[in-house]
Amino acid sequence: MSKKNLLSLLGMFALGILIFWYFIRDVNINLLIADFFNINWYWMLVATLCMFIYFGFEAWITHKLVKDQGDNDFTIKDAIRIPLVEQLFNGITPFSSGGQPAQLLVMIQTGIDGGRASSVLLMKFVVFQAMIVINFIFSLFIGFHYIAEKMHYLSLFVLFGFIIHLVVIIVLLMIMYWHGFTKRFLTVAMKPLRYFVKPERFTKWQSTLSQKIDNFYLESVRIAHRWKLLVKIAIITFFQLLFYYLVPYFIMLSLGYDQANIVMIVSLHVLIVMIISLFPIPGGAGGAEYSFEMLFKSYITNSSKLVLALLLWRLLTYYLGMILGAIALFVKPDKVHE
Repeated sequence: MSKKNLLSLLGMFALGILIFWYFIRDVNINLLIADFFNINWYWMLVATLCMFIYFGFEAWITHKLVKDQGDNDFTIKDAIRIPLVEQLFNGITPFSSGGQPAQLLVMIQTGIDGGRASSVLLMKFVVFQAMIVINFIFSLFIGFHYIAEKMHYLSLFVLFGFIIHLVVIIVLLMIMYWHGFTKRFLTVAMKPLRYFVKPERFTKWQSTLSQKIDNFYLESVRIAHRWKLLVKIAIITFFQLLFYYLVPYFIMLSLGYDQANIVMIVSLHVLIVMIISLFPIPGGAGGAEYSFEMLFKSYITNSSKLVLALLLWRLLTYYLGMILGAIALFVKPDKVHE
């Protein structure tokens, strides 16, 4: 890990401490401690297990895709490292932009050819984005009225987040099926930027975009013939996301809220994740905690338990992945090719 990344990691933990302090400043600490010791640790274990299953499914998907390309020496250990490192760099970069490059570097470390590694990441990304949009559509019908009723302005963030993810999918599909038109369209769409940046930088951006579009198209043509594999990966990704979305439900059970509607809680978590993706601060820090508190305070009416649920949720869904990712960076990879 570079010095810059280490500082980013430490900075996010420091920011997290400040945010947690903000939320607990008006809470009776004695009550918070008492609620902590009254947690049903069985359900907390289940919530934690959901996160490990989430990481495990992504590792399984990565292992499956790499093996499918003929790298039979790719080990489970290296497959497990990849989603953990992704969690780390997603967590310390704005809009989770560092996860993809970090995965690529880790895969190349294991001896996988850069082109094959890019192909695997492309397939994962397309399927993951598609399943996020599908899950969100279902959740929109179930939980959006609740957000619109309780917090009208937050519903605007939800819709904006959905539009962004949907546009990503549409652009990817356009590159796959209308390569020439999409390339020309994006080139034209970039032209206003030349009035705000230096000519050489604008030319570099244009060249990079053109190269990435061409690479994506070539990879997508190859991937399109593997539709059976794509369907299998999509099903696994659906269950991977489901385990992630179930975490707050089991946290609520651990705090004694056993009357919670599992479908509504899962739907609200899907919507929260969509909101988080809009915040430029790494990990959606601040926005994530605020969204959770606003959406779940009608279910968790006790203020100290609400703050405790928030802390536990954030520790499992954000900080756990970064801690494990930092550890994974120091694990020596197994080389595919000596």
